[in-house]
Amino acid sequence: MAYDRTVHLPTTDFDAAVTAVRRALADQGFGVLTEIDVAATLRAKLGHEMEEYLILGACNPPLARRALEADRSVGLLLPCNVVVRRDGAHILAQALDPGTMVTLSGVAALAPVAEEATARLDAALGALAAP
Repeated sequence: MAYDRTVHLPTTDFDAAVTAVRRALADQGFGVLTEIDVAATLRAKLGHEMEEYLILGACNPPLARRALEADRSVGLLLPCNVVVRRDGAHILAQALDPGTMVTLSGVAALAPVAEEATARLDAALGALAAP
């Protein structure tokens, strides 16, 4: 089962890619609540070197509210994680498929929230993939 929605970005500049991802998310009503620089963390804590890898915790407050009203435990799956990472010469933007919250929780009332979140994330990712 695929649990991600992934696009290749038309840039090799990682910082520009992160800026574009933030803008595309904001255009769809998502704010970034958290940011984890995985590469920097692993370097600092373990001396491990890896490619650029950033996790953005994106939240659309109205959608989060609706999801939490349907199931308080769904907070375990929030915010929506969006990864910006280098893959060889390419940069990818990946989002967790919101449908996984319905699949994992089994709460049917989450389906409309997941559908709207999917549409918004797909619009953001689609804007990023456009030349």
